[in-house]
Amino acid sequence: AVKLNGFACKNPAWVQANDFSFSGLHNPGNTGNPFGSAITPVTVAQIPALNTLGISLVRIDYAPWGVVVPHYHPRATEIITVIEGSLEVGFVTSNPDNRLISKTLQKGDVFVFPVGLVHFQRNVGHMNAVTISGLNSQNPGVITIGNAVFGSKPDISTDILAKAFQVDKNIVQQIQGKF
Repeated sequence: AVKLNGFACKNPAWVQANDFSFSGLHNPGNTGNPFGSAITPVTVAQIPALNTLGISLVRIDYAPWGVVVPHYHPRATEIITVIEGSLEVGFVTSNPDNRLISKTLQKGDVFVFPVGLVHFQRNVGHMNAVTISGLNSQNPGVITIGNAVFGSKPDISTDILAKAFQVDKNIVQQIQGKF
């Protein structure tokens, strides 16, 4: 099979309706985890026909005070719409300013996270929250900062991380142990 963007291209004669559809976005995700959030992706991995179309989306469910930890998408800008609840959202501009741009959103509000910038979301309400995000890539990728920095395999040297975060090496080792 011919691959484009790392995904197989089907012979047009073999394409079926299921290659263009996804079921289940109406189902809440399980937020019973340490972060209190659940992400349901709809990318080229779920809908093969998205390959080369440059779009995808995700449903995110948040328990009260649940978060989507700081992360970025190396290949996509994200636009998020609040379906239910209230969220604090924000992103950090690039060096040297590293300005936090944040806002509290209510049901029906929309916010944009520019491509490649670290961003986060947090439910600031006492009820569950739900968002739908559109991304301008069929395979946006996601790099969570904590996992990348403290969970790399092999580990980044504690000397380097201790200097980067201005903390003792023992603290770095303790954090690395969680990943």
